[in-house]
Amino acid sequence: MRYVRVTRDDSGMRLDNFLLRTFRDVPKSRVYRIIRSGEVRINRGRAKPGTRLTEADEIRLPPVRQRDRPGPGRPPDALLKRVERALIAETDDYLVFNKPPGLAVHAGTGLRFGLIEVLRALRPGEFVELVHRLDRQTSGCLLVARSRAALDGLRAALNDVSSSKRYLALVDGRWRHGAVEVDAPLSRDNERSGERMVEVDTQGGRTSLSWFEPKTAFTDATLMSVAIRTGRTHQIRVHAAYKGHPVVGDDKYGANTAATRWRERGLRRMFLHAAELQIDYDGRRLAFEADLPADLHRVLERLDSAE
Repeated sequence: MRYVRVTRDDSGMRLDNFLLRTFRDVPKSRVYRIIRSGEVRINRGRAKPGTRLTEADEIRLPPVRQRDRPGPGRPPDALLKRVERALIAETDDYLVFNKPPGLAVHAGTGLRFGLIEVLRALRPGEFVELVHRLDRQTSGCLLVARSRAALDGLRAALNDVSSSKRYLALVDGRWRHGAVEVDAPLSRDNERSGERMVEVDTQGGRTSLSWFEPKTAFTDATLMSVAIRTGRTHQIRVHAAYKGHPVVGDDKYGANTAATRWRERGLRRMFLHAAELQIDYDGRRLAFEADLPADLHRVLERLDSAE
């Protein structure tokens, strides 16, 4: 048996999803069987697959045999260079990247390499771990810790109310709401057409706060500055769609036809960029900025001003 503590990042996750991630090479049927049998315990008690985890919960995990998987091999040289060029700040405690669009933060289904796997190939033997995540299509500020102590400290700093995370998002249509806070609880335990979705859930959702402020108005789109007070999965995308202005190029929470029109206009991905990150860490205020990538600059240059 081994015991693990639930971190703040995993608070709110279902037990079955947590175990499926932990035991990636174990058949799903086996994972559910060990839950039903009581081999998995939360704070010494039996739990159901849908039990929601809370930070600091103690989970007892039974010994489970997993298939050995061959390593992914060495990332391509072009990918190694791409990640090296994306580095914008480095100290003994952390690395900061302007994550390139299209690069996942970690390997997953159908992906042999994410940024963290590439980084471990570039720095063999070093401790490197993601402090937070960005969607594959989203570019911008990404923080990586260089020690376990730094990881704990940086995550605590990022989750503190004093932290500031600001994004640039181009949304469909002329924004009519002015500067506004969107206070709409979100739930990620939803499925639509076989795809897991995040939805506004005023009854059982988790508190989710975003501050939307228009920067530039175009004839059929608006460039927004979005500061998030919480860091829920797909928060900006869902809140933007909730206000009737989906992020352009987002075919998950926006209309497929709209995403197709934007592709025809040269946008090959969702227009969402993590522009700025500020945290209080080790007695100092740290501020990082990531320049808007060239592909998003080109899209803005082609738009007609509303003025």
